[in-house]
Amino acid sequence: MPDALLPETPRLAAPRSQGIVSFHRLIAAAPAPERADRSALGSLPTRAFRYCDAVTTAAGFGWHIFTPLEFSLWWDGEQILWTFDELDEWLPLGAAQFPHFRDLFDGSAPEDVRGYSPPFLTALQEPGVVQIWTGLMARTAPGWSLLLRAPANLPKPPGYEYYEGVIEADRWLLPVFINIRLTRTDVPVLISLERPLLQAQPLPQAAYAESVLNRAPVIDALSDWSDVDWDAYRRSIVAPSQDIDPTPGRYATEVRRNRRSGGCPFAALAKSAEPA
Repeated sequence: MPDALLPETPRLAAPRSQGIVSFHRLIAAAPAPERADRSALGSLPTRAFRYCDAVTTAAGFGWHIFTPLEFSLWWDGEQILWTFDELDEWLPLGAAQFPHFRDLFDGSAPEDVRGYSPPFLTALQEPGVVQIWTGLMARTAPGWSLLLRAPANLPKPPGYEYYEGVIEADRWLLPVFINIRLTRTDVPVLISLERPLLQAQPLPQAAYAESVLNRAPVIDALSDWSDVDWDAYRRSIVAPSQDIDPTPGRYATEVRRNRRSGGCPFAALAKSAEPA
């Protein structure tokens, strides 16, 4: 059926007590999401942390989400195996439930929902690709989505790479998951409890609308810039360079001052989604 003929899925009615994003924990062992750390868990260079607001804002944007279980994966180039501490063997991975979760889920779920517990791990059909569920579900306010991605500005983990995704959780109650691609064969790859598995970032759906992404004009600066553009260049580039006593982190200072004063023109967008 063509997309144009499909009925639109209505947005979920979020309770007034919820904010822009709410997380629902189905697996009791799943750690609560933590606000992402502006120092990237202490891994940023000191100079970057003190003076580079662009880097620290990216690192602190969203929430760090962890695996509910420390486990290892093994890929031999064809088959994926997995294990964890309670096992003394490697098991072939198809779709695996979190230990003991299926019975707990069925014991709490309405009769027509029993048997539909989300898998914890799924080996996808693409070679070496695994989907990992965090034990959390998410809902967002109308018009908001979640970007699920690699933790920002943390060193790459050994043995795997991320596929990033955007989920529209204002229309569905969706599992918070990540897909990874194993990059090593014949060695164990640890998914640790100590390292964030992913970073979840709230995203207004207007930010990735086709009407926005398809309209990004390119202005030939040297021929088409106006006096207003050149004045902005003087203020942003020339003036700091001519300062005989330059202050480190001028940009970061100005950005933080603007943030505290409520000067962001889009702050109302987030404010409108907050509970009354």
